[in-house]
Amino acid sequence: MQNYNYPNELGFFGDHGGLYVSETLIAALTELKQAYAEAKADPSFWAQYHSDLKYYVGRPSPVYHAERLSRYLGGAQIYLKREDLNHSGAHKINNTIGQALLAKRMGKKRVIAETGAGQHGVASATVAARFGMDCTVYMGTEDIQRQAPNVYRMKLLGAQVVGVDSGSKTLKDAMNEAMREWVARVDDTFYIIGTAAGPMPYPAMVRDFQCVIGNEAKIQMPELIGRQPDVAVACVGGGSNAIGLFYPYINEMSTRLVGVEAGGHGLNGHEHAAPITSGSPMGVLHGFRSYLMQDEHGQVSSTHSVSAGLDYPGVGPEHSFLHDIGRVDYTAVGDEAALEAFHLLCHQEGIIPALESSHAVAWAVANAPKMGKDEVILVNLSGRGDKDINTVAKLDGITL
Repeated sequence: MQNYNYPNELGFFGDHGGLYVSETLIAALTELKQAYAEAKADPSFWAQYHSDLKYYVGRPSPVYHAERLSRYLGGAQIYLKREDLNHSGAHKINNTIGQALLAKRMGKKRVIAETGAGQHGVASATVAARFGMDCTVYMGTEDIQRQAPNVYRMKLLGAQVVGVDSGSKTLKDAMNEAMREWVARVDDTFYIIGTAAGPMPYPAMVRDFQCVIGNEAKIQMPELIGRQPDVAVACVGGGSNAIGLFYPYINEMSTRLVGVEAGGHGLNGHEHAAPITSGSPMGVLHGFRSYLMQDEHGQVSSTHSVSAGLDYPGVGPEHSFLHDIGRVDYTAVGDEAALEAFHLLCHQEGIIPALESSHAVAWAVANAPKMGKDEVILVNLSGRGDKDINTVAKLDGITL
């Protein structure tokens, strides 16, 4: 893997990625690609980025040994990369800080974003307030209902939240509407995409901002255990938290990488959000080509996950490529197992995880007992679960 150097100049990771957008967006994306290339080569840009991560976000996020959980399960030792401790409660702010700094550099006064679980919307609203920008967040009305606390947080931070009532009323549809508005306002508006997907240069740019996760972990794990983990695992929707952990580990061949998609109610039919694991064909969505859930007519399928942030029919193109070359093992965890892992982490460690992160925790819960006590699993705990308590309470038959 020493020659891993992706994407190529056209934005492709193998057969995945690229630029599939209307002509009206080509100029905006060309401008963005050039601006990011210049920023990436500018040490002062990264100095400001890392300063904000340290003094505003609170990085580095710690790695925590979940000793009680590990002892309860038996087998491998489980460590958690605590992205839930970041300001705003998730990994999302690593990316929004970077994109907001780029928007300022480009002279944009306004940002827009899409959101599913609401964490990217909150992170976008947070950095917009931090840098004095107007912010509009698009969110499916289904997600507005199940993520009400985050909707209010966005409004408290000064953002306008626009409900999207088309399609499945979830993340896919929110992204559709955000891209439609960007077409109409490219001159003054910067679109902060929240995941490692979308048209070039977004997948690589978001990855670069999220790599702080894996870069920190590669320093922290030897300090804690004297070596790198045997397994590094993260949940995968679009896939930004996962690629942020995985990318710095690609050449660490002794560390197995595991991406966990949303298995929903099972991989038969479309009551899931697991395009890689279910063997979905390639298709084009939101400006890029990747594995995509589709019906027999090639239309984008509806999806389901208990986790709003994983409820997306596509997956970032780099994840599709890493699957193709066999560097990352992708699997799926269903709603029931994710909810069980959610409660188990609460009870064993006093940590309330996001439902997205609970899918990765569930993989560790299922696999740690099969491994030796001297083996180590590193779980990217991508966010905290405050936003999900209404969803979990409703499933538990409790009215808050």
